[in-house]
Amino acid sequence: MNTEIITRNAEETETVGATFAKTLKAGDFIAMFGDLGAGKTAFVRGAMKTLADGARVQSPTYTIVNEYPARIPVYHFDMYRIDDEDSLYSIGYYDYLESGGICFAEWCEKIEPYLPEAYYTVTIRKCADDPDKRIITIQDTNR
Repeated sequence: MNTEIITRNAEETETVGATFAKTLKAGDFIAMFGDLGAGKTAFVRGAMKTLADGARVQSPTYTIVNEYPARIPVYHFDMYRIDDEDSLYSIGYYDYLESGGICFAEWCEKIEPYLPEAYYTVTIRKCADDPDKRIITIQDTNR
């Protein structure tokens, strides 16, 4: 699966996230890539409307990981401040991977060597010609 979608505002980005989340199952990992303000958290907020409706989603910038209880637990990471594998161990990253929950990780540029064997990538790019327009690319490396 390799899908490219254009959105024109945060609400459309959330809708893409909500639709994508319908395909997820326990143990899935979503590696997110994109610049600051690209819409990664908006995408996760949309996904949570499907996975754990009513969850208050905000960027885990300072907490590193937010946990959302749901039928399948969801873990939302911000890897921006992660510098090495020791940091991953200290936040329990590998334990979360083995928990059977669904993991969304922003700033995966920082941890590419430590991504699981199978995962989805979600890349969100801003468009130079329109500050609100985004190009969202979803790839499935699982199959």
